[in-house]
Amino acid sequence: MRSRSSLASGIAVAALVLAACASTDDSNTSAGSTETASGDICETASGDGPKIGLAFDVGGIGDQSFNDSAIAGLEQVVTDLDGSCTDVEAADGEDDAAREERLRQLAEADHTIIIAVGFIYGASVYTVAPDYPDINFGIIDGAPPEGVDLLPNVANIGFAANQGSFLVGAAAALTTQSDNVGFVGGLNIPLIQDFEMGFVAGVEQIDPAIEVQSEYLSQDDPAEGFESPTNGETAATGMFDNGADVVFHAAGKSGLGVFDAAVAAGDGMWAIGVDSDQYLTASPEQQPHILTSMLKRVDTGVIEYVTGVADAAESGGEAPNGFVTYDLSSDGVGYATSGDFLSQDIIDQLEDLKQQIIDGEIKVPTAF
Repeated sequence: MRSRSSLASGIAVAALVLAACASTDDSNTSAGSTETASGDICETASGDGPKIGLAFDVGGIGDQSFNDSAIAGLEQVVTDLDGSCTDVEAADGEDDAAREERLRQLAEADHTIIIAVGFIYGASVYTVAPDYPDINFGIIDGAPPEGVDLLPNVANIGFAANQGSFLVGAAAALTTQSDNVGFVGGLNIPLIQDFEMGFVAGVEQIDPAIEVQSEYLSQDDPAEGFESPTNGETAATGMFDNGADVVFHAAGKSGLGVFDAAVAAGDGMWAIGVDSDQYLTASPEQQPHILTSMLKRVDTGVIEYVTGVADAAESGGEAPNGFVTYDLSSDGVGYATSGDFLSQDIIDQLEDLKQQIIDGEIKVPTAF
């Protein structure tokens, strides 16, 4: 029987979850400090192109997901545009004032484009940006705080996670042998419900009779939802025990436990990763069980945004601002094929579904 959790929202909770999604246990920076991250490109690039500042969310370089994808995009666009950059890390447990100070430091250092990685920067960017109208600010997964108007020099960069999740849902439906699949979400908020809704719709597109088990690891505690592989493993183990043979997670670090559960469940049991191609960073024991990953191309968002700002500066046009969403049509989301576990027949079907979504023939439900 399919279980569907009720919608729960809240700007503050969403901000916390994005921080949790991108964090790891490796961050030991003291609160209130700002450290330069270890992106090689910003230590060597010194071109005459755009000068870009990138402010990481907690976790920074090495999170194997959200932040790493951002630095990959930064490296590419700095190289392509012969620019220069500075990347700075967040401190665990810091407040909006610390984030504001970090952004002001980048602005005062004459960066022409500043990218803040994570929804948690929303309030800080909308506080700082009016003081620097000639600098373009982009927020990954961004939105203005409630009651605050959009700004002409701020772009809220989002991703159609529901569309990418639809495709991996279809992949799960085309792979399952038990007609039973699962979804593990980190926190029960619209940001994560969007993954679930797309996944369920993708399964139903292939076969409405397939059972979808769904569980959120927490209703209101980001740490329990996104920082606990144990919780992820427990949830996924229950799904495998109840007949699922494919489980998709949108649960940050907790998703590593979903991979472990698939390993323990044995041959023919699959997990689906999220955000990055998690097959590439999984352990040798986990890799044979990672069917695919739902790609949320933060790197694409960074590249396209910076390129758009640079093009506008050259042509005298308007830089990207307001809400900018990267979807299947712009390769902002997608699915991975590492491991070669998806047959060519399945890939062909997924590509057909992808085109139907791009053409508007399939409308993927969303939590927003």
